[in-house]
Amino acid sequence: MTAAIEVTHLQKAYGSFPAVRDISFTVEPGEVFCLLGPNGAGKTTTTEILEGYRTRTAGDVRVLGFDPGRGERALRQRVGIVLQECGVQEDLSVAEVFAMYAAYYPRPMAVADVVELVELDAKADTLVRHLSGGQRRRLDVGLALIGDPDLIFLDEPTTGFDPAARRQSWATFRRLSELGKTVLLTTHFMDEAEALADHIAVVAAGTVIAEGTPTDLGGRARATATITASLPSPSDRHDLPDLGPATVTFDGDQLQVTTDDAARVVHRLTGWAIEHGVSLDDLVISRPTLEDVYLALTASITDPRTALTKESVR
Repeated sequence: MTAAIEVTHLQKAYGSFPAVRDISFTVEPGEVFCLLGPNGAGKTTTTEILEGYRTRTAGDVRVLGFDPGRGERALRQRVGIVLQECGVQEDLSVAEVFAMYAAYYPRPMAVADVVELVELDAKADTLVRHLSGGQRRRLDVGLALIGDPDLIFLDEPTTGFDPAARRQSWATFRRLSELGKTVLLTTHFMDEAEALADHIAVVAAGTVIAEGTPTDLGGRARATATITASLPSPSDRHDLPDLGPATVTFDGDQLQVTTDDAARVVHRLTGWAIEHGVSLDDLVISRPTLEDVYLALTASITDPRTALTKESVR
């Protein structure tokens, strides 16, 4: 199956400033692919090139088999875009806005279907100006869906949202993958990337520094695990079984085990607890979070673009 998006050694410079230095990645059909990185990393510039709104300086880009730089109608009809901020006619109702935009496409989705998909059934006859922030974002997603696209771009779609509105938006975004749509998401929120993405590329200083699924990015799935539990009696610590190659420490009644073989340690620990009638309260197994991995990946990155810009000023 042909990739939905193929990016090879993409570069984009504004004068002497290389906004994108060297970015390569592939997005498979039907997956949610996330470009994760800090503000200014080059995510939005890359997305705008893929959407056909900016020209590239160098490299090769294919979106659904097309070069987006050529602006072909055949590509635009198969792509939906949810920008950071979308402006629509506020004096129209939700249903009227969807109907107006549906007229721009040769084979649009039914307005009623889109209203249901983005959960605006109760607001179909409400004027856009009266929608809340979360409802506006669902309207934006509906406008991206109305042409029944194969690929949808979500460019930092929840920037400025409060936590409740962000999570409401996530539920709407998840429905896109349920429809079989390919989604390219850009964000700088770790929880958003983890909640929505099938695959993540971490972008820093205009280049991709790591790729993987949310669970294995940067070796996360193989990282050292920490197992904690509360022991009911201080004497229980002296009766613990052999936990193999692991580091065991105590903080009061709190047991902490650091190990590379979490499954074996948990098996031995819980087996011992059952055999001796010991209650292991608050048993938790934890590995580095996505944020931990992200910070470790980006901690040592110095931005050569900044140095170049400073040099050009001298």
